[in-house]
Amino acid sequence: MIPSVQSTHATSDMYWADERLGVDRLKGAYAYNDLLKQNGWLPNGSDFPVEYINPLFGFYAAVARKDQEGWPEGGWQMENALSREQALRAMTIWAARAAFEEGVKGSLESGKLADFVITRKDLMTVPENELFSIEVESTWSGGELVWKP
Repeated sequence: MIPSVQSTHATSDMYWADERLGVDRLKGAYAYNDLLKQNGWLPNGSDFPVEYINPLFGFYAAVARKDQEGWPEGGWQMENALSREQALRAMTIWAARAAFEEGVKGSLESGKLADFVITRKDLMTVPENELFSIEVESTWSGGELVWKP
């Protein structure tokens, strides 16, 4: 069994989840870090078109567990937040592994497809409140430039 999550659900559902799920069920409903600890790896996606396709929104939700206004202060269910490194792996190499494509996708290595983006700021070090709004400078697919503003 391969658990797969869409981290933006935690931040889009946090406003009403306790009312609909109840306190007991809520504890395990968005338990991304718990799943990671149990499985050793955890793929993460966007669940587009239910959620926004922008992967930076999912990265921010996984790490900060807040909405884009910074609510709630301190984050929501932070015991199940992912580190930036875990969130990056969840959206790259672990997502490729879940699709049984880690030999061709998910990391930049010789012989792989070389699908990646170049961002204006480093998502591993930028202040948390800037994570969802980092500008993308270019998008590459198969090692070829496919988008540049």
